Amino acid sequence: MTHLKKTLLLATAISTALGTIPLTAHATNGYFAHGYGVRSKAMAGTGTAFSQDAVAAAINPAGLAYVGDRLDLELELFSPHREYRVQGAPTLAPGAFPLNPGTVGSDNDFFPVPTVGWSHKLDGQQTIGVALYGNGGMDTDYPGFTNPLCPPGSSGKGTFCAGRTGIDMMQAFITATYARSFNEGRFALGISPVFAMQTFEAHGLGSFGGFSSNPSRLTNNDTDFSFGAGFRVGGQAELLPGVRLGASYKSRIYMSEFDNYAGLFADQGGFDIPDSFNVGLSWNVSPRFITAFDVEHIRYSDIKSVGRPLLPLFQGAALGTATGPGFGWNDMTLYKFGAQWQQNGNWTWRGGFSYGQQPIDSTEVLFNILAPGVQEWHLTGGFSHALSKQDELSFAVMYSPEKTVSGPNPLSPGQTIDLAMTQFSLQFAWSRRF
Repeated sequence: MTHLKKTLLLATAISTALGTIPLTAHATNGYFAHGYGVRSKAMAGTGTAFSQDAVAAAINPAGLAYVGDRLDLELELFSPHREYRVQGAPTLAPGAFPLNPGTVGSDNDFFPVPTVGWSHKLDGQQTIGVALYGNGGMDTDYPGFTNPLCPPGSSGKGTFCAGRTGIDMMQAFITATYARSFNEGRFALGISPVFAMQTFEAHGLGSFGGFSSNPSRLTNNDTDFSFGAGFRVGGQAELLPGVRLGASYKSRIYMSEFDNYAGLFADQGGFDIPDSFNVGLSWNVSPRFITAFDVEHIRYSDIKSVGRPLLPLFQGAALGTATGPGFGWNDMTLYKFGAQWQQNGNWTWRGGFSYGQQPIDSTEVLFNILAPGVQEWHLTGGFSHALSKQDELSFAVMYSPEKTVSGPNPLSPGQTIDLAMTQFSLQFAWSRRF
């Protein structure tokens, strides 16, 4: 059996095994991950112009031309703390829908997120690779507490008087990459077909049945699946010795509808994944010290079920219709800075920070109790330790301090809703060079 067949068989077997593990949802930059791969995440998600492992194609497929023959297996332990706080006296007039004053925290604070990447050089210029990773997502699970404000005939429990309340959305991606370098490695181009799977489940939204175009497909319909495809293209160029420029673009990924939730999401269950693009610059300040700066832009507003505001709901546009409401998310632009210092042949240290204005306006807080993607700052660090010439262990840590977004409850004048989240994650990786 040839070397290529052996490594391809190993990568396929591990990808299949990891594929049986749910890529659990989490929100960092909206519902996109703050980075892809342990080395990128330790450097605040930079990597458009500085590629280090076989997961690099998730940021810029051109970077696979520089990582060599390798296999990267990773596991992230992600911990978000989500809560909402309601202040102000409830409005008890007909037609009002007040929330119970106080603080309610979401359950399920720990999630495993696996990642695998494999790359192989066909010759001195061409490289192929495969990566499996999670983009992010959203998970909330508010308990079914006794709610004294619930009207007669309801369950009398939970945030919206329909019992335990929340959503669980996950996204998983498989990319197959081809990259080619030119001019003795000074330039590279890459392309990755992207195959995506989403899962979604909602519960506790029965009180919105009167606002839905299809109340039987609004909530509590178990887990539904959605599939789709798109592509990512990218390039890297050495502008000056030690200075590299990178750029990549990920197309909109057109997904099949969530049929079980056609009465919730606009366009009868539509939930495409928005397009995004990255530009980045890296600088080898010295042989052992490298800095990287990336800008990423995500077009959430182009996706009706995500970008449309809640206001149409009060103007007669039902949930699930083409003109129906969504979560009211704006586009996000993210600024990322990372640095890497190679102490010696065995130890490499990394750190970074990123910022992006969160996508939720103060007028959209009611519906976003379900999806409080309000994070802005991410502080990161990590290291790699060589075990041998072939094997390496890596580690990354991320902390995102609490961010709070406040706004009025449009169904109960006088009440204010605060959405708050704090995040922490640890990521471990084993890598082998072939």
